[in-house]
Amino acid sequence: MPHHITDNPPGFISPACVDERGRLSGFVHSFEMGSAVDGPGMRFVLFMSGCQFRCLYCHNPDTFKMHNGHLMTVEQVIGEISEYAVFLRFAGGLTISGGEPLMQAHYIREIFYLAKNDLHLHTTLDTQGFLAAHLEDEWFNDVDLVLLDIKHIDPDKHLALTSQPLQPTLDFAHRLSSMGKKMWIRYVLVPGYTDGFDDVERLAAFVTTLQGVERVEVLPFHKMGEDKWNKLDYDYRLKDVSPPDAALLQRVIGQFSSRGLYAC
Repeated sequence: MPHHITDNPPGFISPACVDERGRLSGFVHSFEMGSAVDGPGMRFVLFMSGCQFRCLYCHNPDTFKMHNGHLMTVEQVIGEISEYAVFLRFAGGLTISGGEPLMQAHYIREIFYLAKNDLHLHTTLDTQGFLAAHLEDEWFNDVDLVLLDIKHIDPDKHLALTSQPLQPTLDFAHRLSSMGKKMWIRYVLVPGYTDGFDDVERLAAFVTTLQGVERVEVLPFHKMGEDKWNKLDYDYRLKDVSPPDAALLQRVIGQFSSRGLYAC
């Protein structure tokens, strides 16, 4: 049995986990090879288990609890990635997503280090940044790009949407900007929740204050995770919400573009 299998309360990074042989290990949800939507080029995506957020639109609620994942050593994960390393070196790279990968920051830091320095891959972190204040700047040395998920720009609406406060994410965005890190901002467009004209204007204005933002990705809400919510006996509150139509999607993309941001 692993030495650590319990979930931590919101706001804390999980202690380093080791298996029965003392090897650094983590709880992995799944792998995906060949993703074209999780960073530049074709990506090997490592999805980690565990998340402090409870986003109403989450399409992977099975990642909420960290210890529900599969325990894997760093070496096992790097072994999986290395099978595709020659292709990934030229075609894309590695993305670590979740869940929220920073819950297992000790583990994924080692994976990023080996992927960057041994496999020579482009590295991307997909995060909402809630836990980043617990990490030193050096932690991000082997991260080339951050996909920063900003769920909402209004603090009260963010709290209602995610169950967690907004400010840590904004603080992390400013910190990445100061560090000179490249960013893609991700924003899920949910009709009735994140489509308010003034809210989008405020978010766009905030993003223009950041250095290093290469693009803003407006991600249309979908309901592909509804069955998972039902199977887990979770209350899916967006059952009556439809995906945004083309006109709404283009309006929101246009609001970012009008500020000189590359939005898609």
